[in-house]
Amino acid sequence: MLQNHQKPGRSRSLTKTHKIALAGVAALGTAAVALSAAPAGAKTTTTEAGSAAAVAYSPAQVKDVKTTVTDQLAATSVKIEAIEAKHQAVVKAAAKKAEAAAKQKAEALAAKQAAAKKAAQERAAKAAASRSAQRAAIKPAAVQSYPNNLDGWIRESLTILKKHGIPASYDGIHRNIMRESSGNPNAINNWDINAINGIPSKGLLQVIPPTFKAYHVPGTSWNIYDPVANITAACNYAADRYGSMDNVNSAY
Repeated sequence: MLQNHQKPGRSRSLTKTHKIALAGVAALGTAAVALSAAPAGAKTTTTEAGSAAAVAYSPAQVKDVKTTVTDQLAATSVKIEAIEAKHQAVVKAAAKKAEAAAKQKAEALAAKQAAAKKAAQERAAKAAASRSAQRAAIKPAAVQSYPNNLDGWIRESLTILKKHGIPASYDGIHRNIMRESSGNPNAINNWDINAINGIPSKGLLQVIPPTFKAYHVPGTSWNIYDPVANITAACNYAADRYGSMDNVNSAY
């Protein structure tokens, strides 16, 4: 147990001497505070006042700090502007590149469309030419018409004879027709030896049926009384027997 060293019966209250000392200390503290709050130009002789003057900042020092901060801000602003300018340059370059690419793509598309249009026009022209050629190919040749008389029959027969390489002339055919039938395609001989034998001569050139059948020329009628068929078959027979109808001057 701690021992109580106080003497019993002795009071712990402050003595008058103590109170005076404490009051003195308080007064000194107040004086020190007052001195430290005094203006910078006031003359002081105390230690506390000297300390306060030692830590005060001069206007030149404040100005230097302000200048430094301003310079730093200006440098930062320049850097920001440089970064922004670089960014804008990159954006403009990208936009220009994109514009050039779009233009090139548009030109390529236009060229492709023009080529496709030209190819389509060429195909259409080629198809039209082909159709025209086909129409021309399938268009039937104009059929030559001949008058339905002796002149027309002889001329039509000559066209067929020429196609088959059978020699004859207009004069030779006409001369023999006039001698044999006088130009009557339905003429028939019922009195000569052929008639006696049952095969009378018939038509313009008086051809008997067996001869007509044997010397019939393709492309003509099988009717012995048909003028063109009769002339053509008779000329074919005369060419085989006499070299040409032109060489026949009597019954043959």
